Amino acid sequence: MKIINSKESTFKIEFEELLKRGKMDMDNVSGIVGDIINNIKKDKNLALKRDIKRFDKWEVKEDSDLQIDIYDMKKAYDNIDQELKDALHLAYDRIKSYHQKQLPKSWLDFESNGNVLGQKVSAVDRAGLYIPGGKAAYPSSLLMNAIPAIVAGVEEVVVCTPTPEGEINELLLAAMHLCGIKEAYKIGGASAIGAMAYGTETIQKVDVITGPGNIFVATAKKMVYGEVNIDMIAGPSEIGIISDESADPQFLAIDLLSQAEHDEMASSIMITTSAKVAQNTKDEVYKALKTLDRVEIATKSIDERGAIIVVEDLDEATKLMNSIAPEHLELMVTNPFDLLPKIKHAGAIFMGRYTPEPIGDYIAGPNHTLPTGGSAKFYSPLNVENFMKKSSIISMSAKGINEIGKACALLAKTEGLDAHRKSVEIRLN
Repeated sequence: MKIINSKESTFKIEFEELLKRGKMDMDNVSGIVGDIINNIKKDKNLALKRDIKRFDKWEVKEDSDLQIDIYDMKKAYDNIDQELKDALHLAYDRIKSYHQKQLPKSWLDFESNGNVLGQKVSAVDRAGLYIPGGKAAYPSSLLMNAIPAIVAGVEEVVVCTPTPEGEINELLLAAMHLCGIKEAYKIGGASAIGAMAYGTETIQKVDVITGPGNIFVATAKKMVYGEVNIDMIAGPSEIGIISDESADPQFLAIDLLSQAEHDEMASSIMITTSAKVAQNTKDEVYKALKTLDRVEIATKSIDERGAIIVVEDLDEATKLMNSIAPEHLELMVTNPFDLLPKIKHAGAIFMGRYTPEPIGDYIAGPNHTLPTGGSAKFYSPLNVENFMKKSSIISMSAKGINEIGKACALLAKTEGLDAHRKSVEIRLN
């Protein structure tokens, strides 16, 4: 893990490299992903069976084998110990409570001349959730994707998850039962995205696809966007930390590693006003690395994509961090709420020494499906509105159209659209 000083002559070049940390070379996989999706469109279930045999190493004999049995979900839920069950319920309740506050409202505005303008908010009919299940299974991702869909009022929530060698994580099954999932499939990767986007003999097409995944999943989501809506194009996980001299290097180190253990491509970047904190944090990182189960993954991530930047003051720190626009941002400073107004771009912001990033991954309540690779500059976290859409409402009275119709007809005439003009003028007076 390198320490960089913003005063060094090479800083601009090194910082530019950090800004590229989320770039995914989709061109390298787009041909493979395109073939997978086209085969799904053409051969449907047959293509799914081929892909499962090729990638997940098990054979689908009957179409019904693709589906996850709801009785297996209940059995898994019943079999987990009470302490874990309580933890799942606590997470569920907190996530649901937070997302209920996000619900947008329909509204009508009655003008004095009898016109009515407004907005109607509706849930999509059918949502597809992609939940990773390759290197690890993530029940927390199921909660974070399913609960906002449920709160939005989506009637049909569909889950796809890979099942290497036909096996599925029991805790993921238990989470499905807790969320009331009635339709789930043993399908992963680009195949799952294609199946949900275009439909097969077994899987009905969805309206929106959400959820994280590897570069093949991200590329597939990008390719099907327009056929369905998607939440975002998410890349490797990342954390940014702004710290001052008051921060505890042990806290900082383990928080940086909380993302590094996800993936060799994960990024962990700290910006600090203290050279002493920088060095002590680096030392603590390498101490803590030895204690991790995923030491090889975390070490590669920290060595290749980790950095500590030493700056003059917190103003410089926030300016640089806004350029990075991290997925997760911890403000490990004396007065984090004083710094908050200066933060423009981050997926989720964690305030103060007792708010580590993992508390947001599991149980705080806000969604952990977040924009990565700098896309927090224009994307928001997954939320209830990802599963909803808005319709405009327009109602003109006779008096109302006479007040504004002449101007409307003139604009239509200017654009050379004669039927548009006549459609309005025939109603005037």
